[in-house]
Amino acid sequence: MSSSPPAAPAAPHEPAQPIQPALPASARIRQRLQAARCRHHANDNIAAFVHEGELEELKAEVQAKAQELLHALVIDTEGDHNTHGTAERLARMYIDEVFRGRYQPMPAVTEFPNAERLNELMIVGPITVRSACSHHLCPIMGRVWVGLLPNEHSNLIGLSKYARICDWVMSRPQIQEEAVMMLANELQQRVRPDGLAIVMEADHFCMHWRGVKDDETAMVNSVMRGAFLKDANLRREFLSLLSRKGRA
Repeated sequence: MSSSPPAAPAAPHEPAQPIQPALPASARIRQRLQAARCRHHANDNIAAFVHEGELEELKAEVQAKAQELLHALVIDTEGDHNTHGTAERLARMYIDEVFRGRYQPMPAVTEFPNAERLNELMIVGPITVRSACSHHLCPIMGRVWVGLLPNEHSNLIGLSKYARICDWVMSRPQIQEEAVMMLANELQQRVRPDGLAIVMEADHFCMHWRGVKDDETAMVNSVMRGAFLKDANLRREFLSLLSRKGRA
């Protein structure tokens, strides 16, 4: 009988590779933004980089971090019935409501051609806007007026769409000076008017609630483009009509 061939030497034992924990949603989204070299400041919209289901994961992360904040503030959220669900409410508020302009895409806006070749001054407002300052996350409450001088090539959008676009831009941590510029850019791109003017007047609760605690101070700023920048009479007409709407 022939002898059996010698058994092959045992392969050296390979140590088990540790299982890498899955990255949290915030880290995955940040990696996509960084790979695309896309800015993601507080007032930027990042909806294109958020995948389906990740907002729910993000809310869970925010809830956990908010719970740590409450703990660091020495608040007994287990014993205190008033703050027992505060962390969860904060997460829903930030992601679904006050900062939703960061995480949701631009609302659908139907555009119509300027069939009648309208070229007269149009004013929309006051539009109520709500935001939060980037410095303290305190509320900003205000009003916006939009002036347009269309031309035959302009697109026209429905009246309610101005309010929707304003809300989308403002529902992020903002500073007012940048917010009106972002709003002007969105409207300029969509409507393509000969002239665009925006005035925003707002109360900043970081002034009312903390710091100097001054209840009388409001901030007013404006953006003037195209014909509004070049034509002093048009600019004067726009501003004079605002005062008739109770801005004074």
